[in-house]
Amino acid sequence: MTRTDPLLVGTLLDGRYRVDRLLAKGGMSAVYRGLDTRLDRPVAIKIMDPRFADDRSFVDRFVREARSAAQLHHPNVVSVHDQGFATPADPDAGLAFLVMELVQGGTLRDLLAEQGRLDVALAFAVAEPVLSALAAAHAAGLVHRDVKPENVLIGRSGQVGGGVVKVGDFGLVRAVASAGTTSSSVILGTVAYLSPEQVGTGATTARGDVYATGILLYEMLTGRVPYVGDTALSVAYRHVNDDVPRPGELRPDLPAALDELIVRATRRDPELRPADAGEFLTELQAVRAQLGIEPATVPVPPPPDAGHVSDTEQTLPRIPSVAETMPVSGPRGTRALTRAVPAGAPPVPPPPVPPAPRKEPPEEPKRRSRGKLIALVVAGVLVLGGLIGGFAFMLTDSGSTTSNVPRLVGLTQAAAGDALRAAQLNPRYSQEFSNTVPANTVIKTSPAEGTKLDQNATVSVVVSKGRPKVPDVRVGASLGEATKAIQGQQLTVTQGTPEYSDTAPEGSVLSVNPTAGTAVDIGSAVTLVLSKGPEPLPPVPDVTGRPKDEAFTLLRQYGFTPVDGGEEVSQTVPLGSVTRTDPAANSPGTKQVKVWVSNSVQVPDVRFKPFDEAAQILKDAGLDVDRKGGGNGNGNGGHGGFGFVLQQDPQPGTLVAKGTKVHIRGWGD
Repeated sequence: MTRTDPLLVGTLLDGRYRVDRLLAKGGMSAVYRGLDTRLDRPVAIKIMDPRFADDRSFVDRFVREARSAAQLHHPNVVSVHDQGFATPADPDAGLAFLVMELVQGGTLRDLLAEQGRLDVALAFAVAEPVLSALAAAHAAGLVHRDVKPENVLIGRSGQVGGGVVKVGDFGLVRAVASAGTTSSSVILGTVAYLSPEQVGTGATTARGDVYATGILLYEMLTGRVPYVGDTALSVAYRHVNDDVPRPGELRPDLPAALDELIVRATRRDPELRPADAGEFLTELQAVRAQLGIEPATVPVPPPPDAGHVSDTEQTLPRIPSVAETMPVSGPRGTRALTRAVPAGAPPVPPPPVPPAPRKEPPEEPKRRSRGKLIALVVAGVLVLGGLIGGFAFMLTDSGSTTSNVPRLVGLTQAAAGDALRAAQLNPRYSQEFSNTVPANTVIKTSPAEGTKLDQNATVSVVVSKGRPKVPDVRVGASLGEATKAIQGQQLTVTQGTPEYSDTAPEGSVLSVNPTAGTAVDIGSAVTLVLSKGPEPLPPVPDVTGRPKDEAFTLLRQYGFTPVDGGEEVSQTVPLGSVTRTDPAANSPGTKQVKVWVSNSVQVPDVRFKPFDEAAQILKDAGLDVDRKGGGNGNGNGGHGGFGFVLQQDPQPGTLVAKGTKVHIRGWGD
């Protein structure tokens, strides 16, 4: 049984962390759901394979990397709470583990498996927090080294239906790379996302993370990684020797600016990529703003069954030179391989091995001296020939280090970039409005066509944004805000006649003409109509004493909005009629007028009615009854022999509140 066996469930690590359930398992570690029994909070526990814990270099590196990762406090970084090793007295001695934030959800790999390629807005919504997390790491001097969908977690957040994107496993690849179980001929990482320099020399820098994130974007937008093959070697070979193809070749609807940025982020030469994740993030956000793409909500994918997630620490033999490179046999990871050259790749000669020295018999000094002389003569001839050949090469091929700027005017931005790279030149794009040149088409270059430049020099390419479009200025925007947006499109501002508005504050924008999105020529006028605020209203009419429905109708005719203020008792206004308004009658008007209605009851006249009938009339009116007289209710008896009401209090016609008690009496009662 290995130490990452699911039978570890129930183990208490470091006397504090209880191992509850296996979440994911790979060749070098397993991740469990656990509980911090001291703080009573759920955690994720990553337990490394015990073969690493026996290596001192791994232990030292593991501690340093865990401490570095724990110092990354960023909303898009999986927090590292603790790290430890089981003590020798512990039955699980040799276990190295990390205690991390538990992210409830799935990974980007799960999202890709569920949706296939992502739409552009969703790809931005995932890539930006990934780059934000990496930018924080790079600013702290920490490189991730294994950016891939499995290390991008999408957990549930407070937003309904949306998730938060977090990056995990910072620095663990370098820790594993220090272990004695890994030789210098092994590369750690996931080959589909390894930069050429990481494959070729093992170099791991911020620009390597940029490359991997560029591949991540490529995969999100196309549904596949750029290189796949039967063996990891065949894929790694292409990383080192081929340029990553344009994602637009698989997805023609991809915006040209985004297509170009991904190509630049995945250039084989690290110096041609963005310097770090912060620079990449800035450029990506600029492209999103240029395309007018609003932020999207990232759905939380369902997590896979335990064991279906691959590890961060995948291995690949290190290739010492560009000629001996290796690729990826799939996007998720690789396995440990021996160095080999893939079928179809140019043969790689082995490095020269000097012959072992041999002892010569003392009786052959003349033969040995003659051999040395011949060797020296041959070496001299070869050196002289090399010098002559090199000088001839310089004379005959001196133009090979320069290139002419190709004709770019009229090409699309993507085609211009391809043409410059074919000429071994680099583009630097800027954009201008044009009344005549279609959008995404080259207007001019600097230097001009035909100019001879050193290879890898930069050519400034001005691309058309097409005709300006009237910006979307919201109702209620300030005049300054609207003016800045319109002038930013190289348009001019005029003001129309102000109008009254119940929605736009006085002095703010009420309408724009032409409407937002209309294409116009550079310098065209855009008319802003400003608000004068709500239209003044007449004094509030007097609706006191009117039935509620009649009062509401009259107020609306005057331009007011009546609202119900509730009921109240009135000694002057009958039930259901208006007692008062706010603002009061004849006051200066505001748009909304509150109306109160009387709930008073007019006492009916029950005199000279039989007691039983009188009592029923009063109850039907919502009043209580206090009766004296009337006998047993049969209309007979009572004082004086009369069975009729002779007196009532309150008097008939009086307005009282519902439930008021009315006293009824017979003669002499």
